[in-house]
Amino acid sequence: MIIDRLLFKDIKPHFDNIPVTAILGARQVGKSTLAKQLLKKYPNVIYLDMEKRSDVQMLAEPESFFAMNKSRIICIDEIQFMPGLFPEMRSFIDDNPKTKFLILGSSSPELLRQSSETLAGRIFYYELSPFLLTEIPKETDLRTYRLRGGFPLSLLAKDDKLSSLWLKNYVRTFLERDLRLFGFNIPPETIHRLWEMLAHYNGQVLNYSVLANSMGLSQPTIKHYIDILQNTYMLRILRPYFTNIKKRLVKTPKLYFRDTGILHSLLNLTSYEQVYGHPVFGSSWEITVIENIINKFTDWKYFYYRTAKGVEIDLVMVKGNRIVGIEIKTSPTPDVSIGFWYALEDLKVTEAFVIAPVKMAYPLKKNVMVNSLEYFIESFSG
Repeated sequence: MIIDRLLFKDIKPHFDNIPVTAILGARQVGKSTLAKQLLKKYPNVIYLDMEKRSDVQMLAEPESFFAMNKSRIICIDEIQFMPGLFPEMRSFIDDNPKTKFLILGSSSPELLRQSSETLAGRIFYYELSPFLLTEIPKETDLRTYRLRGGFPLSLLAKDDKLSSLWLKNYVRTFLERDLRLFGFNIPPETIHRLWEMLAHYNGQVLNYSVLANSMGLSQPTIKHYIDILQNTYMLRILRPYFTNIKKRLVKTPKLYFRDTGILHSLLNLTSYEQVYGHPVFGSSWEITVIENIINKFTDWKYFYYRTAKGVEIDLVMVKGNRIVGIEIKTSPTPDVSIGFWYALEDLKVTEAFVIAPVKMAYPLKKNVMVNSLEYFIESFSG
């Protein structure tokens, strides 16, 4: 099954008007497929994959190669393996402003650092997430999506067993091959052990001291490894929201996995029933909600809020003067704690929602709406 993920309203205007378009995202998330769908609309395209030695060889003299193909659209896949191309691209673009580049990358820190230094004002970034809820095929239900996550080959597998096998192979390949290719020389077994440990901490406030003691490593080393997993699109760090109110606030970030399938694989959960009976069930649902909202409404800033006394909101959306509070619940009959109401008062939120697996939206009280995730995505005025 092939799903067209191409959103022309998001990419095409930038692609037509900016010299370089970068599609970033995790390995196997569908960047190459998306790029090829986009490029079908254009003639005179050349596609190079920096994992192929023959294609790398073609760029041994990039200036000459670009000059030979200046009338074509040049697509370069896995460009993080060739960061030296960025200065060459900048120089060529300045002399040939009509040439278009489409670049794909899986390792954000090196790619973003190099491109921002050399291609400022010439590049548009588009981050491709795993499948969002609005993109899943009709043949796939919410339970399957929550269990398998959004990576295309996991979500679209014939059954849960094949999905689980794909996810385990993905994790092993990422640890044993991809990190090394990205330039990170870390023992695979070490970061695998940390990754498994982090699965049990999903949705919790980061405690580097506890993790360091458990792993027998220094706190800077643990932070470095978590940064690597974050910058290769495996983890999301959600920052706390600071206000000028006179309360003691938790100032440590929260850690979330970015895909429920990867989370469940590391915990060896292979069926929805196993996930339902596991302590991670609630925080796994939080991943689904948070990732869908963040990747849908990309021009907002996102935080969580918690005071030292436990007054908390799971997700705070900020855009200009708008502050939206979101509480995430797994029950189809959700209830919220008194701390939620205190948090709304603390932040002076303009809108508030409880997102839960409900059949239809309804008001809770004090202008707080209970929504399903699907309805929130469709109806929210972002």
